[in-house]
Order: sequence, then structure tokens, then C-alpha cells
Amino acid sequence: MTANSSYNRAVRRHFADPQHAGKLQDDYALTLVADVSESEHGAHIVISAGISGGVIAGMAYRVWGCPHLIAALECVCTKFEGQPVAGLENFDSADITQELSVPVEKTGRILLLEDALATLWAKCAGIEDQG
Repeated sequence: MTANSSYNRAVRRHFADPQHAGKLQDDYALTLVADVSESEHGAHIVISAGISGGVIAGMAYRVWGCPHLIAALECVCTKFEGQPVAGLENFDSADITQELSVPVEKTGRILLLEDALATLWAKCAGIEDQG
């Protein structure tokens, strides 16, 4: 990605310094993992959340996708760390789509991120229902 690319400053910043890329480094009371993909463009997301006391204590991701998707994952991890896990239930990608100036033709990739977060929430809710 070059400085004069079609990506806005927020995308370039998150893409250049992906603090949450990789695997979770700490042990948590509960670790949830969502693995989602779409076949048309080959986008693939593996996102993990470490939960302690009902709070997302850590997040990490691995992604195969465009810079917009990488930046969106970085935004999400930054936003949700330190927040109650229940916040995953109502995630709406509109703010991130606007902040990162995601073009319409890449909307499906950002919706894949919504699917990943919905999967994390469903797993957490399922565990709470069992407990």
C-alpha cells in the first residue's frame, strides 16, 4: 500500500500497525473463536476473544483479505477490548464502513466481519445458557 493509494488515513494507520494480528497471547477464563469465510473473493477471518468476568479482556485476529478488511478487524478489536461481551450482540458495521471509507463493492467483506462477531456472541450466549 502506498501513501498515495486509494485508502484513507484510517485504513493506512490500522494496516500499518496491526496490534491485534495473530493469536491471543494470554490465558483467559474463556476463549471464544469464530472462523468465517466467503468463497467469491477468498476472504477468511479467524477472530478470538478472551473473556474474563463478562468483559472482553483481549482480542486477536488472523485474516486473508484486503486492507479495508484488515483495518476493520483492527478497529473492532480496539473498540471491543475492555468492553462487556454483550456489546457484540448489537454490532453494526455502518460506523466502521464510514470511518474507513469502504467502497460499496467491498461491503460483503465487511458483512463477513459482522458474521464473525455474531458467531462470537452466539457462542458466548450459548455458554451462558448452559451455565
